[in-house]
Amino acid sequence: MKGNLRKNIKPGLSVSIVEKQNQRNGQLTTGIVKDILTNSTQHPHGIKVRLTSGKIGRVKEIR
Repeated sequence: MKGNLRKNIKPGLSVSIVEKQNQRNGQLTTGIVKDILTNSTQHPHGIKVRLTSGKIGRVKEIR
């Protein structure tokens, strides 16, 4: 499932995100969603979230 629709993402879900510094190389970080930071219903590059680890990035995959 893609991570560009806000309705697909809920706190507690396991996701893969790309952090700002990894946008060029596409390295993904896996974790559990703590907060949803994007207010709009969709975003072409992925919904921005904060993981329980404190890392922030855009959702690329919902696991």
